[in-house]
Amino acid sequence: MRTHHRIGHAALLSFTLVARAHAASADSADSPVNDIVIDAIQVNARRLDHARNDLQPETGSSVYRFSQSDIDTLPAGQDTPLNQVLLQAPGVASDSYGQLHVRGDHANLQYRINGVIIPEPISGFGQSLDSRIIDQLNLLTGALPAQYGYRTAGIVDIRTRSGDAGNGGSIDVFGGSHQTIKTSADVFGSQGPFSYYFSGSLGENNLGIENPTASASPIHDHTRQGDAFGYMSYIIDPRTRVSLMFGTTSNQFEIPNTPGLSTAFTLNGNNSFDSSQLNETQSELNQFAVVALQGTNGAALDYQLAVFTRYSRTQFNPDPVGDLLFNGVAASDFHSDSANGVQLDTTYRLNEKHTIRAGILFQQEHAVFDNNLAVFPVDENGDQTSDQPINVADASSKTGYLYSAYVQDEWQLTDKLTINYGLRYDKMDQYVSASQLSPRIGLVYALTSSTTVHAGYARYFTPPAFELVSNNDIARFAGTTAQVSGQNDPVQPERSHYFDLGVTQRLSSAVTVGLDAYYKKSTNLLDEGQFGTALIFTPFNYQYGRTYGVEFTANYKQDNVSAYMNVAFSRAQGKNIDSAQFNFGADELAFISNHFVFLDHDQRVTASFGGAYELGRTTFTFDGIVGSGLRSGFANTDRLPVYTQVNLGVIHHFNFGNPLIGKFDTRLLLINAFNRVYELRDGSGIGVGAPQYGPHLAVYAGISKRF
Repeated sequence: MRTHHRIGHAALLSFTLVARAHAASADSADSPVNDIVIDAIQVNARRLDHARNDLQPETGSSVYRFSQSDIDTLPAGQDTPLNQVLLQAPGVASDSYGQLHVRGDHANLQYRINGVIIPEPISGFGQSLDSRIIDQLNLLTGALPAQYGYRTAGIVDIRTRSGDAGNGGSIDVFGGSHQTIKTSADVFGSQGPFSYYFSGSLGENNLGIENPTASASPIHDHTRQGDAFGYMSYIIDPRTRVSLMFGTTSNQFEIPNTPGLSTAFTLNGNNSFDSSQLNETQSELNQFAVVALQGTNGAALDYQLAVFTRYSRTQFNPDPVGDLLFNGVAASDFHSDSANGVQLDTTYRLNEKHTIRAGILFQQEHAVFDNNLAVFPVDENGDQTSDQPINVADASSKTGYLYSAYVQDEWQLTDKLTINYGLRYDKMDQYVSASQLSPRIGLVYALTSSTTVHAGYARYFTPPAFELVSNNDIARFAGTTAQVSGQNDPVQPERSHYFDLGVTQRLSSAVTVGLDAYYKKSTNLLDEGQFGTALIFTPFNYQYGRTYGVEFTANYKQDNVSAYMNVAFSRAQGKNIDSAQFNFGADELAFISNHFVFLDHDQRVTASFGGAYELGRTTFTFDGIVGSGLRSGFANTDRLPVYTQVNLGVIHHFNFGNPLIGKFDTRLLLINAFNRVYELRDGSGIGVGAPQYGPHLAVYAGISKRF
């Protein structure tokens, strides 16, 4: 029977991992020497897994956990996109294009796989990581220890599946509404000191991006998506392991159309075009690879040294006729970004009271922007003077660097009180150069056997997303339909003070509840908006920012019934835009310079809930989200209506005696089961380019065979 549990609490967490035995070959089964060697490998694997988790402290931060069985029990199971999994954690708000906002931040999420930072890809519509690879997923928020830097709204910490548990695999077919079809497979195994895990998926559907209209079927919204992931591990000796990880994701999207739009320009004497026939597309490619060396001296010292690389590419292809007629600009936008770096983390257990952790990170990043714009000439009033387009090239590139170092001490003052304090130094040398020394402190106090209190303070330094920032010369567009006016001050790193306080209460063996409050005061608060014709985001700063909120979480697990509920109240505001000002109208800039305005992704109340009931071999499951509405209107002074989406699923586990059929799982699910059609965006607000609606009622089914 599968166990479904979620624990959203901020206690001092110690990991207990089950030893995973490597299978011995049959011809060595009776050999005492080989038994000793294999047993050493088993002990070593257990020690190295424990060491890896020792390198990732969570003292004082808030942690929400998903196990592999938790994901399996969601209505869509392992076919649930990663962003939809994370929406079931407290304080995570949904947005268009698959974006997530954690505790009022725009993106600012850091992804770690097996303890190694994976540099962020260029923003796009598709998810870069498949939920299928996850063995355990932790979302860390709050006042983080000094080990975590740069992206700090949330740490998405993934421990992947591996081949340590034996040999096997699975094949999965999933499909349904919007001509959805997706095929996935994975395989894993081990032989002596070597283990491996590989997975991949390939699919397509007609709902790649949120529909810009309220209709049930979007126009021109086909997508093809594929991904692959691999993890290999080899135990060199009883205290050293080397591993290789790699992943690739390739997605192609049609940009959905809105019928009935009126043209605004004339091309070659023609000013008519059916907007439902526009043919804009976008393709995305994200690839990464990591080589990690992990070791221990068997007693006090653990380390992990990782070398990583990542390549990301986005290509927006306009409709060369339609875009000119509607927008006056047809922009072919190519962005690419490559990142290479090294990460070292160490843990030294000084004595029973003190555990010292230290590490360094270096990353070099190179971004390329190669855009070509077809535009019309205009006069001083901005009126079109010719129906013959001209081409303007807009190309640039930049190399940037990130450096960081940290040291921290986890001090066990008493059996009930633990303090984690440390310092972190970050430096960026990109479009601007800046640095900061950041103190961190967090404590956890076990008030009673069932009550745990935590508190923390963190000084944060957050560089803008390098892959999205460019040094375009806006003067080159003067006298054309792409011209802009205003300042273009460089985007600065955000600096903030973060405070967090929370309590977790175990009401009974079945029920746990938690309450967490936070406050962040920022200088040069970072936000992003979609300002151009391509659906790629552009960073900018508010000179002043403040974000605060309260989160409540509850979990229930008793026998064959489980349930959870999260409710979060949040406020995110900024004042005075002081970079990339040319993207905004003069009236908005003037208003924002004198008022704290809500950020476009601010949502007052966000909730998620779900549960499962197991009846024999059948599991009935549901999950849902509720939002009070994102911001809209002039300077984000309005907000959209409250929305709710509930998904229902039923899973049945078959077990036939026929060895050719054996065991397999089937599932049936309803997305937006009550067909509550809602609008995520209405096309208004700061940096919001187009309307987006949530999904209509949709029916999907899947079958999964393990071997």
